[in-house]
Parts: sequence; C-alpha cells; structure tokens
Amino acid sequence: MKIAIILNGASRKKKKFYSSFLQRLQQKFDCTIFETKAVCHASVLAAEVSENFDILISAGGDGTLHEVINGLLQNPLKKIPTLGVIPLGSGNDFATACGLSLDIDQLEEILKKNQPQLTDVGKIFCFDEAGLPIEKYFINACSIGMGPATVSRMKNSPKWQGADLRYLKSILQTFFSHQPELLEVKSTNSEWKGRARVFAVANGKSFGNKIYIAPDANLGDGVFNSFRAAEIPLFKFLLYLQRLKGKKKVKDDEITYATGDWFEIKSSQRVMLEADGELVGYLPARIEILPQKIRVLRK
Repeated sequence: MKIAIILNGASRKKKKFYSSFLQRLQQKFDCTIFETKAVCHASVLAAEVSENFDILISAGGDGTLHEVINGLLQNPLKKIPTLGVIPLGSGNDFATACGLSLDIDQLEEILKKNQPQLTDVGKIFCFDEAGLPIEKYFINACSIGMGPATVSRMKNSPKWQGADLRYLKSILQTFFSHQPELLEVKSTNSEWKGRARVFAVANGKSFGNKIYIAPDANLGDGVFNSFRAAEIPLFKFLLYLQRLKGKKKVKDDEITYATGDWFEIKSSQRVMLEADGELVGYLPARIEILPQKIRVLRK
C-alpha cells in the first residue's frame, strides 16, 4: 500500500506534522511527502501523483483539500486513489464531518483498517472573473453571501496576522458591512426569489469553522442539504449563529432548510461563490451532486 501525503507548506501546524506524525507513519507505511510551494500547487501535485499511489492524504485545511479534490477530478481518465485527511487547518469542517481529529493514533488505526467509505462530491458550473465558463468541484460545502465576502477579505489580509486572526477580523468586518444579495434559486424540489444573507449548499454538516448549517447531512446519501438565511436583522442573525455553532437548527420563517441533488442560482447583481473556503467564481451557477464519487477514509 503506497501512500502520498500532500502537505500544505504554509500551514502553521507543519512542524507538528513533521515532529509528531511523519516519523511514526514512515515506520509503518510506505509514505512519500509532497509539500506545496504556492497557491493551487496541491491541485497540480494531486493530478501528477494520483496514478502512482493507493492512498492520497491531504494534510492541511479545507482549502488544501479543495485543491486536492479538483486535482483528482479535473481529468476523468486518471485513477482516483482513496482519499485521506490530516486536519492541519483552522476550520477543518470536512474532517470533523468524517469524525477525524489531529491524532496520530487515530490515523494509524484508520490506515491499518483501510476501509474507505463512498462519499459524494459536488460539481459547480459557474463563471470566472472574465465571464468565461468554468467547472469546479467541492467536497464539503459551497455558499453565496457572507461566506465568499469573508473569504475575499481574508485573501486581502496581511499573511503575518495568521489564519485565525485574519479569519476573525474578516468575519467581523463582513458581518457589519455585508448586505443581503438578491438571488433566484431553483432546485429539485423548489423555487425561491429574494434577498439572502447566506445561501449554502452542503455535502458536509458545517462550514466557516463549525457553523452547522446542515446537521442532518450524510456524506454518502446522494443528496445536498441547503441552508438559506434571508433578510434577518443583523443582531438576530448573530444570536442564531451561536445556535448553529451548537449544532441546533433555527426555527424562523426567514431561515429555510431543504434538500436536492441540484441547484441553479442566478442574480441581477455580481455575486461571488465560494467552495470549501476558496473563491471559485461568479453567478449564474449550477451545482450538481456526484453520488459516491470518491472513497474517503473516515472514522
């Protein structure tokens, strides 16, 4: 069993990986490390090494995992190895949905058992900044509204502040400045038009660092869970965020939970779309589920 590990070279937990994980893994498994050097390098590495390994582990956060997924799936002719995750990021929402923690004993046990579970993947058809059509994949969640606004602010924040501080500052700035966006949404089961603070389509249970927008989600059931927060007063929404952090659903006429295997979203405004914490493009967009597309080592 040959294992490739794609390590986020910019991770603040990289030292912990080398000191606590790598030596023990290499004592028991045939492991090769590939460290990223730049943004999107994980996609390039995943595409290059996928055919030569049985297991490909993403060692980083949701963003690194997003790049790995896209590197694996952009070329449909390539072999797709089993996917593993070492959660070295600040949010790690997908790893949490899989029951994974930063625990070398747990990782060793999962690798020894090698019993991957079939897992759904999302595919997005949208447009780039120049208005050209693009296709992207995601494994945890994608969103419109406060999510991409926060990601955009983070991208423009000084790197020296660190991921946690940059995220906190960005979400606070977004919270007090972002205005609900006018959306038209069609899905398998419904249609809706109106203004929304957040519209999210989830494969996993949470996004944005443990905000549980889809506590009932199942990673392999072939169905997305959607979450819509419409024109809720700002401080009321802040209170609701605390409830969502507690894995509880919110009962309010302005908040809607739904399911579907596809969603089409458009707007008369220029609206950004993020997936797995990375900006991917602009509306209009179609989001489709690819049932049980990839095998993932989960608890």
